[in-house]
Amino acid sequence: MSCGSTCSSGGVPAGCGNNGSCGVSSDCGKLKVIDWLGNMTLPDGHTPFNGVEIRFKNSRKEYFKNTIQDVLQVGDYVVVEATHGFDVGTVTMTGELVKIQMEHKLNATDTTALKSILRKAKPNDIQRWKEAQALEHETMHRARTMAIALGLNMKLSDVEYQADKSKAIFYYTAEARVDFRALIKVMAEAFKVRIEMKQIGLRLEASRLGGIGSCGRELCCSTWLTDFRTVATSAARYQQLSLNPQKLAGQCGKLKCCLNFELDSYVDAIKAFPDLDSKKLITQRGDAVLQKLDLFKQIMWFSYRDEPEVLIPMRVEQVKLHINACKSGNIPPALTPEKSPTKIQISKADYEFKNTSGEESLNRFDSKRNAKPKNSRTAKPFKRKPTQNDKRNSNSKS
Repeated sequence: MSCGSTCSSGGVPAGCGNNGSCGVSSDCGKLKVIDWLGNMTLPDGHTPFNGVEIRFKNSRKEYFKNTIQDVLQVGDYVVVEATHGFDVGTVTMTGELVKIQMEHKLNATDTTALKSILRKAKPNDIQRWKEAQALEHETMHRARTMAIALGLNMKLSDVEYQADKSKAIFYYTAEARVDFRALIKVMAEAFKVRIEMKQIGLRLEASRLGGIGSCGRELCCSTWLTDFRTVATSAARYQQLSLNPQKLAGQCGKLKCCLNFELDSYVDAIKAFPDLDSKKLITQRGDAVLQKLDLFKQIMWFSYRDEPEVLIPMRVEQVKLHINACKSGNIPPALTPEKSPTKIQISKADYEFKNTSGEESLNRFDSKRNAKPKNSRTAKPFKRKPTQNDKRNSNSKS
């Protein structure tokens, strides 16, 4: 079956690593979970945890209790209990790892209050699920038209139908509170289903819809990232990035979450650099202005005001010695960059080709084939030996 992870056309979700072939592999890279406790044997007398994590459309996940006798595997389609009716989802996690996740996200491990798994999905259940998914694209566009007609300042980004077509969840983003009571009445009359409105943030919207980032890979928030931490502008300054909003912003319009991934390494590296209050070094030639830093190579680049195009690299140790000399009253005449290490001279004989059976020239096959001899004009013509017929003809003529 085609993937129902997003509302994109053709059943292929935006940025899907499987190109929509989830029905073949029974797996999807969207928020994939590695069960690192799956190979561990339970102690004697210990029953497996009956909690199961189920993923629905996009990044929506919920926990259910397994009340059926069947053994559930990751990737199985199951019919679960809903508030009204039933729904169909995909098993993403089973066993003791579900207990750890429930304790982390719900602060509880008791499964008695959870809804139950009714059965494994049958072909007719999956067929009804696919029919419900086919209604989502048209429903979203009609709902957007209704919201615009009512003058509501909101953006409907996604629609999720329940598998039994009795309920539809509308996800929207808005800058302020929106009174959508009139919209719910219009949509309930038009679609003949229960309407549920959910306001989500811009980052959660990007994680639900998915896509390809500027790095060429799927969005982190739609594949594995679930903890959306605040990204400050100082993260770009620490990493020596230009403060260009078009390059630093992701598809959600906010600063990219990946700016925080290596921030700790940059913060630790910048501690080794001296603190220049005025960002310049005093020399007898003039003031050398700091232009840029190479944090991991620990190099600081300076230039004089009269020659801004000439960059002088200085090691951090050199800059510290220069600052200490200026504090003691010994102002250096000019900046002297550290000499680069001498290059190793490699002789030609070290990398020439040598055959094990003897030295041979690499250009031995460069000569032209079937070359004519130099003295071809003076060469003697080829003489054919006389045959018996030639001798008879010569005798008859005589």
